[in-house]
Amino acid sequence: MVKLFFAVLLSFFICVADEVKEPDLLTQKIKTLIEPQVYKQNSAYIKIIFSPASDYYTDERVNVVKVIQTLKDNGLLNLFFKKPSELTLHFKTSGSPLFFVKIMGDTLRNIGYYRYVTEESNLNNSEFTWTINLTSEYATDPLILQQELGKSGCSIVDIHRNTSTDWTYIVDMRNGKLNVETLEDGMEVKLKRSLYAKWINVSQIKKLRITSSSRNSWYPYIAFYDNSLHLLRVLKKDSRRRNILLNLKDNTHYIKISDIYTLKNIRDDLVLTPIGAR
Repeated sequence: MVKLFFAVLLSFFICVADEVKEPDLLTQKIKTLIEPQVYKQNSAYIKIIFSPASDYYTDERVNVVKVIQTLKDNGLLNLFFKKPSELTLHFKTSGSPLFFVKIMGDTLRNIGYYRYVTEESNLNNSEFTWTINLTSEYATDPLILQQELGKSGCSIVDIHRNTSTDWTYIVDMRNGKLNVETLEDGMEVKLKRSLYAKWINVSQIKKLRITSSSRNSWYPYIAFYDNSLHLLRVLKKDSRRRNILLNLKDNTHYIKISDIYTLKNIRDDLVLTPIGAR
């Protein structure tokens, strides 16, 4: 009788242990992305749409962008707000802060975020965090953000939904690069008129000739950067130029072309002619 009692007791504890077993990583992530009542009401449906679970892992890590897309497509996660609200986005990375802010700034502009305010930037134990605020009618769509970041060699490795209007993105930028044109020897590129300075990848060439149209009143401002976007030098000419030849050192990876006064001085094309391959 005693043996039978202990056998029953052991079976009970095994069943209880199974019930309180820690949920898998995928389930944990899903629970952090949607409201508790939504998960409770749709738990059976969630198991179906996320089957097989192996489809939602990449290198033993939950593919959180794919998870959010599935939740959104199945009406379990609504990224729209009832009215325009203040949206807070935290971006974290272990890469170069200057380089990261440039990549993220370009990415945000390309997906339509022009008016945002930097709330905080912090470098701590090799992790850099950049926090911005903006007014929006919806939370950022991770799939669109991932697609745009991919053009710069970056990827989203994790996302935390702190609240419906407060999100944290962990970004891998080990293969990061500016999403700009790369010049090669023998090619010619025409830069059209723009309200923004032009960034160019010059890592493949030794020299660059820039020719300005006669319709321009170009007063050159050219900044030289390495592959982590550290400023190497600045070339400024306080006189109108039709032609300029740049010698590019081996550590020069990017240049920024502008005007020391105003980009309105550049009314017509600037023609770039690379000379010599590195």
